[in-house]
Amino acid sequence: MGWRVGVDSGGTFTDVSLYHEESGRFEDWKIPSTPEDPSRGIAMGIAESLAMVGASADDLTYFGHGTTVATNSLIELRGAKTGLITTEGFRDLLEIGRQMRPSLYDMMADKPPVLVPRRLREEVPERIRFDGTIEIPLDMRRLREAARRLAEEGVAATAICFLYGYLEPRHEAAAKETVQDVAGGFVSASYEVAPEFREFERLSATVVNAFLGPVMKLYIERLSERLRELGMRAVPHMTQSNGGVIGFETAARLPIRTILSGPSTGVVAAQEIARRAGLKDVITFDMGGTSSDVALLENLECKRSKEPVVHGYPIKTPMLDIHTVGAGGGSIATVDSGGLLKVGPRSAGAVPGPACYGQGGNEATVTDANVVLQTLNPSQLLGGRMKLRRDLASDAVARLSRELNLGLQETAQGIVSVATANMAKALRVVSVERGYDPREHALIAFGGGGPLHAARLARELDISTIIVPPAPGSLCALGLLLTDLKADFTASRIVPLNSGSLPSIELMLEGLDDQASDWFERESIGEERRVIVRTSDLRYAGQNYELQVPFPSGPLDANAISLLERNFEAAHLRRFGFESPGDPVELVTIRLEAVGTVSKADLFKANSVKCSDAPSPAGSRVVWMPEFSGRGRCPVFDRSDLRFGHVLEGPAIVEQMDTTTLVLPGMRAAVDKFLNLILDTGR
Repeated sequence: MGWRVGVDSGGTFTDVSLYHEESGRFEDWKIPSTPEDPSRGIAMGIAESLAMVGASADDLTYFGHGTTVATNSLIELRGAKTGLITTEGFRDLLEIGRQMRPSLYDMMADKPPVLVPRRLREEVPERIRFDGTIEIPLDMRRLREAARRLAEEGVAATAICFLYGYLEPRHEAAAKETVQDVAGGFVSASYEVAPEFREFERLSATVVNAFLGPVMKLYIERLSERLRELGMRAVPHMTQSNGGVIGFETAARLPIRTILSGPSTGVVAAQEIARRAGLKDVITFDMGGTSSDVALLENLECKRSKEPVVHGYPIKTPMLDIHTVGAGGGSIATVDSGGLLKVGPRSAGAVPGPACYGQGGNEATVTDANVVLQTLNPSQLLGGRMKLRRDLASDAVARLSRELNLGLQETAQGIVSVATANMAKALRVVSVERGYDPREHALIAFGGGGPLHAARLARELDISTIIVPPAPGSLCALGLLLTDLKADFTASRIVPLNSGSLPSIELMLEGLDDQASDWFERESIGEERRVIVRTSDLRYAGQNYELQVPFPSGPLDANAISLLERNFEAAHLRRFGFESPGDPVELVTIRLEAVGTVSKADLFKANSVKCSDAPSPAGSRVVWMPEFSGRGRCPVFDRSDLRFGHVLEGPAIVEQMDTTTLVLPGMRAAVDKFLNLILDTGR
């Protein structure tokens, strides 16, 4: 029995969670990230946290990792030089897309750069028909010529995507082998990345995977070497965008699956917190230093994103429906040409960071605004390990206040209010725009900045309950200790949803079951640990987009088909406000999620003794907030002093190593038996 460790590497901070399997001891740690080489910050965080508990890397039995390397590389376009080989006549599909122009009349709209320039897009004769039959065999001579030309251009990665390659992968498999022999480098084929219906999205996903491949491979090699130098022998795992974990080898081969590697584990941990608290419908709010991530859980389940798009690029990979907005503690505040205050999406990051860090940053950020208002400790963070400079924060905010012709405190509060509005918009995307009422959900606030801003965000959306976990600043790292092994498999074939299609549907299910069984065997997952979840993509005949509906368990018969249709119509009514009973329904894709359950850290133990006395504040400080109509003295509590049964009346501030919780006037905060802080907003 040893220590299990989860590490979440973000753009501003790297979070570490440690759990001892025998004693049940839990510790969390946080250090600034090292953007020039994230693996260095990870190794430092592990070494420091192990020293804190008197352990060594040899004592680690499990290592789980969430990272933003793939996300940031795509957003900042720091991927590899990439080439493309596709079916003759289709090389411009990557640029043409679907001809959807929602910003047709917006003269300022930006189109994401094409990841493969036209001179690096090669065509080869081959053709597979819509039914999977081969009409034109793959021209191997032309294929080798195309691979040689790309090699001469110095590409580090090659994407291969042929028309209807998801139905018949033989051409793509042969092309992948040939390109690896002729050109070398990283090769990505669509039948492995996204074997699904919709040509452009499949092509885009394959190109993105190739673009990120060499970057992720180098990162994993560096991190693996640092972990070996630490003396760690545990097999490392990395989280996927679907909330599960995969091995480093799979992450290096399919980096596109790690686009939401970090935020997904926060949702996993929030699910367990909500379950213990007796809640079914919640919205997660994860505010970090660079961005905020939000997700909606209905009946403790997070929806999958149907057509995930990251920074303008469709990525067609299994992903939790997490919406990200550029509003974090490091988001920079500016005044635009019209004299209006804007916050984000540009961030100060970890280096130089907000002005108050004293590392050379001179632009006002959300963190600086909170330091000026003193809702955030004006002198230190991380339990005193990181010193802050309120004078530098005030100087940065003052420059904006002069442009806006406002007072210093009013400008700082304006920055917080604009950031809150940006985050509220993100919450509406996953709730109101999906047909859900946010007032019927509790808000789970975590991340370094989530608990500090949750109270105002909840009031903005009329949410009545906020949950702040015991270690909110490192919840994504903690979620790494709760994740299962997962793999996703898909089968796409458009068939009518009726009894006549039962043979075709059965064939699709059999193929998926075989793939899942092979994966379970490769991962050495025993029968008792195997879980299979099936869903289906359905649409009315003539529609262009589908809705995902759970696939019924039990025998596949006419009753199952009828149930699928009823569930689809209910989902259509919720999403679009209407249904069309009697109209023919089509099945487009069946999805299978294979889960290998793992032993999980028991991090949520209930307390049996309830305190009846009132908690004593550790101190107080003068805080500026509009709810005070200006300045007012606010009690400050140490989170480690709070016990089950303690109740706080707002205004109050609760400080801990990894975050600060703000309780506004008129709110009440109570500590439940799992040591969650439950805020009643008075709505």
